[in-house]
Parts: sequence; structure tokens; C-alpha cells
Amino acid sequence: MSPASTSAPAKKAATRKSVPTKSTAAGKPQPSKSQTRSGTSKSATTDRQSRSKAASDGEVPSATGLFAGYSSGPYGRAYDEMFDSSGEVRTPYRGIHKSMGRQERADLETRVEALGNAYLDQGVTFSLSGKERPFPLDVVPRVISAAEWNKLEAGITQRVQALELFLDDIYGEQEILRDGVLPKRLVHSCEHFHRQAANIKPPNGVRIHVAGIDLIRDENGDFRVLEDNLRSPSGVSYVLENRRAMARVFPDLFATHRVRAVADYPSHLLRALRASAAFNEADPNIVVLTPGVANSAYFEHSLLARLMGVELVEGRDLFCRDNVVYMRTTEGEQRVDVIYRRIDDDFLDPMQFRPDSMLGVAGLLNAARAGNVVISSAVGNGVGDDKLIYTYVPEIIEYYLGEKPSLQNVDTLRCWLDHECEEVLDRIDELVVKPVEGSGGYGIVFGPDATKAELDALARKVRSDPRGWIAQPVVQLSTVPTKIGDDLRPRHVDLRPFAVNDGESVWVLPGGLTRVALPEGSLVVNSSQGGGSKDTWVLASRGSEDEREMSGAKVVTASGVAAARPAESAPDPVHTQTQQQQQGTMGQTQRMGSMTQSQQQGGGSR
Repeated sequence: MSPASTSAPAKKAATRKSVPTKSTAAGKPQPSKSQTRSGTSKSATTDRQSRSKAASDGEVPSATGLFAGYSSGPYGRAYDEMFDSSGEVRTPYRGIHKSMGRQERADLETRVEALGNAYLDQGVTFSLSGKERPFPLDVVPRVISAAEWNKLEAGITQRVQALELFLDDIYGEQEILRDGVLPKRLVHSCEHFHRQAANIKPPNGVRIHVAGIDLIRDENGDFRVLEDNLRSPSGVSYVLENRRAMARVFPDLFATHRVRAVADYPSHLLRALRASAAFNEADPNIVVLTPGVANSAYFEHSLLARLMGVELVEGRDLFCRDNVVYMRTTEGEQRVDVIYRRIDDDFLDPMQFRPDSMLGVAGLLNAARAGNVVISSAVGNGVGDDKLIYTYVPEIIEYYLGEKPSLQNVDTLRCWLDHECEEVLDRIDELVVKPVEGSGGYGIVFGPDATKAELDALARKVRSDPRGWIAQPVVQLSTVPTKIGDDLRPRHVDLRPFAVNDGESVWVLPGGLTRVALPEGSLVVNSSQGGGSKDTWVLASRGSEDEREMSGAKVVTASGVAAARPAESAPDPVHTQTQQQQQGTMGQTQRMGSMTQSQQQGGGSR
């Protein structure tokens, strides 16, 4: 069920500061040339019969080589991104299918081993069932055509623009609440709505410097927004490191495809952070604030700091005096102008939020309110990615931009509305029920797979806290061929593109993080639930001046691995938010665990 529409008048885009918006057909099989005067030849007839039988068995009739035997299996209702319903290879994947389909199995195994070793050597691991394993990077990339990406890019940009205006409004005049487009109690009851952030105005008006918009492709092949991440979306390090590893191991594939580059993400982020500074605009002092080495996304924090050429600091490295933030260094105090923080709001300033937090900086919010420092992303952004407020984003877009949403939400029932809650309870055995504050795939209940006892317990939770739950139909996420054991099999995927807002335009990283659900039939793509990732290729259009991904690495063959430095490690993006909160209670254990790193950073090393 789609969110209810509103009759409130749309605000003209020109009345508010807004960021300007940037502005495949599957190939049809050719008729067989092998025909007789009387019609189709015997061989063509036999071929058609065999294709028909394969289709009835769930196999892809045109799949050959390594793709031979590729079967939809339990994924029959899902949209396969490589093969269409008739078994023909979709246009963006023809090069991948042709190249990988004729590879020797031994050659592919060598390349797979090379990918795993590169990540193991550099510590790109995650814990699953108590064991440290290399983060699974699948060998088959996910490919998106130029035309399709242009539509996604426009939709993501539109969404970020509207949410930017929304956050500015609710922490200011709250016109959208006075006009009745959103109920006031909906916003004020949000766990991430912080009155402490009211009337804090960023110097260039930007609150969302980085957004991660999670997308899925439904059974019809249409992209839909699953959720918005506006606080500290993680996973861009996977994007960078996956690409680096794939370019080394599969340079032959990159040589035959116009794949857009992703390595310039740090420069776009740095430009956005520099543009946000209020003082010392010519050379602002920017730092990345991390909770410490115990955080699961610590590598991402350190990688971005290094690639941007800025300091990586912990809370103990900073202090406030006279509403100005300073950093302790061996050369004395240095003023800080911009803080790219990777710490949740609740742990950011013990004077305003949790007094027991040892991760943040006392007085930081007062310094931001005085205009002496910029916090990126802004305090209180979490209200914009609340899963219940997500259901009202179409209305938010229409209200602030006067436009229809380019990207549709997944149909969602809101348990906080009585009539929709009753529908959820009536259909609880056929819906996916999610906690509003859940993350990492935890707390989600798939009605069709749950027992009666589990559904009864869930119904009691929904009745006791309707504000805390939403429900959606079971969406069969699209599938992409994935190496499972010795074979290529379909597996469900999602996509997290990253958008960077510098106040002048919204730049969308051409690609993003594709997560893949590795267990057969699973719809949960989080690595904490056994998921992996794919390199995401956005193809450049012919005549495009966009930079192509280039690689000078040697091809990895059965004879051995090219002598190239392995890709650096990357964090698990799934646990970032929950881990930050857990660390607030770690106390002395975390302090001891990160002592060495803290001493190094106190010297202001780059």
C-alpha cells in the first residue's frame, strides 16, 4: 500500500535554496539462417525443443560455458539482471557473458583465489559464526547501462535535495508541520529528532554532505528506494577496494568495457567538506572523527582520512575552548574548522547527549551553534532516514520541489496508523515486518517463513509499540549470477549508491555498493547475515567524456597471480551504526584497546 497523498499546496522550488538537478533494451534473438525451403531445419527444430525443455526446468537456454546449467531454481519470480525471460543475455551483460562464458574453470578459480588472498592479506575480513573470513567479493560484476544510471542519478539527486530542505525546515521554521503535510507527533516522536540541533545553521546550508540511498530492483525490473541513510552511511571503502581488486584480477574485462571510474570519490568528499567551512575558507582544517580501532568501520575512517589528506582523530584528540574546537598536536593547538564525524549523535557531545560517552567532545554542539565549527553530517539528520518518515518522502518531494518522485518507494504499511496496523496484523503471515530503528538486517521478520509462535510474539510487539514497526510485501529482489561453489547461480542483490552534496550540486558516485545474499533463497544481503558484495559497473555512453576505469595490472591466469600489491582492507558497512552505539558502553576496555592509535594520532600524523 502506497503512502497516502496530501492535498497541501506544493512549495515552489524557487522560494527555497535548492541544489540543481543533473540531468535497455534487451537484444532480440536473430532468426536462424539455417532454414530449408519448407521452413525451419531439423537442427533448428531440435534446438528449439531443447531450449523449451531447459526453460521448463528453470534453466537458461542460451547459457553456455561457465553459465551452462544456470537455473532460476527458487528465484523464478525474480528479475534476473543478466538473462531476460526468454533466456537471452541483456545488452549491458553481453560482454561479461561472452568473456566469462568461455573462460576455463581453472582460470576462474585462480582469479577467485587471487581476490580472496588479496583481502585476507590486508585483513579485509568479517566475523561469521565466530570465524574470521575474507569478505566475499564475487567475481561476476553487476552492470548498469548508461541510460539506466542517468535515471537513477536524477532520482537520487532529487531525493537528496528534498531531504536537505526537509531537515532545514524541521530544525527551523517547521513549515511542513504547520501545513499538515506530516503530522507533528510523527517527527517529534522520532528517536533521532534532537531539539539540541534546533536553529543550528550550517554556513553553506548543507546538512547532508553524504547520503547512501539503498535501492532494490523489483520483479518488474523497476528500481525502488528501500531506505535512506543520511547520518554516516558506510560501505564506500568496499566500493573503492572492490574496484581496485577487480581491476587487478580482471583487467581483460575492463579493457573491453567502458566502465566509469570510482576512485575520485575522496576528492568530491573533500571538496564538499571544504565548501562547508565558515572560517579559514581558503585552507580549512578538516578532521575525520572516529570512535576508535574497535569500531567495525575503522578502516573506512582511516582510508578516507588518508585519501583526503586530513587528520584522523578520536574524541580525546579534540577539546573546546570559548566555543572553538582545537586539536592537540606535538606542535601545539590547532583550530579545527570541519569535523567529518563517524560517531552517532548520542555519543558526540557528553554535555548535550549521553554524559557517559567517552567518544565525543564536550562543548562541540555549542561550538557548532556559534558557527565556529561545521559538523558533517549535521546533528539530527537521523530524522530524515527514519523508516517511518521514509514512507512520507514522496509527499516531502512534492512539498518542497513541486515534483513527482522519480524513484518510487517500496509499498509500505505504517503500523502507527490504526487502519494500516490492523491490515498488518491481518496479513502478518505474508508480509515482511521491520523495526523502525532496526539495522544490519536484525529484527526483521519474514511472515511466510515464520512459525506461528514467532508471528504471535511479533503481533504482541506491534500492538504494544505501533510507532516502532512498518510492514512491506515480500519483494523478490533482482538476481545476478554469482559463483557458488563450482557453479554460477542466481543470488539476490541490492544497491547502495553514494551521493555527495557540496552546496552547488549533488554528485552521485557512478556505481555504489552492491550487496549479495549468498545463502540460497535468502533476501537478507547484510554481511552480518552471510552476505557478500559485487563490484558495480556503470557503463559510459558512447561519446561520453566520463573517465573510464583503466588498469595496468597483469591478467591473473592459472600460471600464477600478477605481482601487484593487494587491495587494502575495508570494513563491514552493516554494523557501523550499531557498533557505534555499543562502543558507548565499552568504557575502559575500548580505551585500552585503542591506546596505541590514540598516541599516534595525538601527534597529528597524516
